[in-house]
Amino acid sequence: MKEFFKRNRLILTTGFVIGVIALALGALGNPGNMGFCVACFLRDIAGSLGLHGSANVQYFRPEIVGILLGSTLAALAFREFKGRGGSSPVLRFILGAFVMIGALMFLGCPLRMIIRLGSGDLNALLGLAGFFAGILAGAAFLKKGFNLKRAYTISCVEGAAFPVAMLVLFILSVSGIFGVFLSSEEGPGSLHAFWVVSLVAGLVVGFLCQRSRMCMAGGLRDVVLFRDCSLISGFIVLFLTVLVGSLILKGGAFSFAFSGQPVAHTDGLWNFLGMALVGWASILLGGCPLRQLVLAGEGNSDSAIAVLGMIAGAAFCHNWGLASSADGPTANGKVAVVAGFVVVALISIICTFAKKKGEN
Repeated sequence: MKEFFKRNRLILTTGFVIGVIALALGALGNPGNMGFCVACFLRDIAGSLGLHGSANVQYFRPEIVGILLGSTLAALAFREFKGRGGSSPVLRFILGAFVMIGALMFLGCPLRMIIRLGSGDLNALLGLAGFFAGILAGAAFLKKGFNLKRAYTISCVEGAAFPVAMLVLFILSVSGIFGVFLSSEEGPGSLHAFWVVSLVAGLVVGFLCQRSRMCMAGGLRDVVLFRDCSLISGFIVLFLTVLVGSLILKGGAFSFAFSGQPVAHTDGLWNFLGMALVGWASILLGGCPLRQLVLAGEGNSDSAIAVLGMIAGAAFCHNWGLASSADGPTANGKVAVVAGFVVVALISIICTFAKKKGEN
């Protein structure tokens, strides 16, 4: 056990720090049980850019820019920044869009799923079960040889294009130049910590996750395929940190329950299916939404494409009535999740058997 803690101290530290940051951001203004959620933050950015018209979820979240820049700084400092891309970009865009559709069915990314569970939201248990089921499905195809083809070396300028573009957009949003960025006056988009605090929080998370390779999908994948608990241990620490912090902050008001949870619904079936779609698509992409952001910060344009797919997916969700609310999932959202399973299954099958055919 001592050797395990010594070998995994960075991932364990990362889980603890993210848990503290999630609690702090929640206390400083971010929505309840949503101190840190990549899917929710990307959804709000899509709204801020005018890509959807849902007035309650529009704000250019500094945390996303912080994650990208923190990852970039860590990669540069440790000489790991490398421009690379060209690995099935269109498929990655599509998979990214369906990751977001599944996440907005559940109302949170894998990171928020753990934060919700640590905060007492038992709906996250159904999400966790679904996420694990999706990981199993994706891992089965990995075992059979699923492959999105190799990435190629590209210029560092191209690799840095996405983080730089997001930084420029963020500066424009904060400065108010042009006055084109939208910001909610009520609802989740109106709830946020001071932008400097959020940006610094994102920088810390991005830096630590680049060094630790923290990824919920990758952690469960490693457990399933290699019986390796290293990556998943960071999320166990994250859960425990949020749980202890919530007990302290909420006191007697804390309770494990399905109902009455902030920014959540109680439809267990669709919580399960939404996160199952997220898990399956994330395995095919090579990482959860948080990991895709970190990789994009390292110069991986394929991951940048996946993140753009997530932003587009958020726009689809709120323009076409796919996103869930506290009242539960919509009929359109259910259709979209089922369609997502069909598309992800087709991509899994085609990219598995296409590789095998090429080897024969």
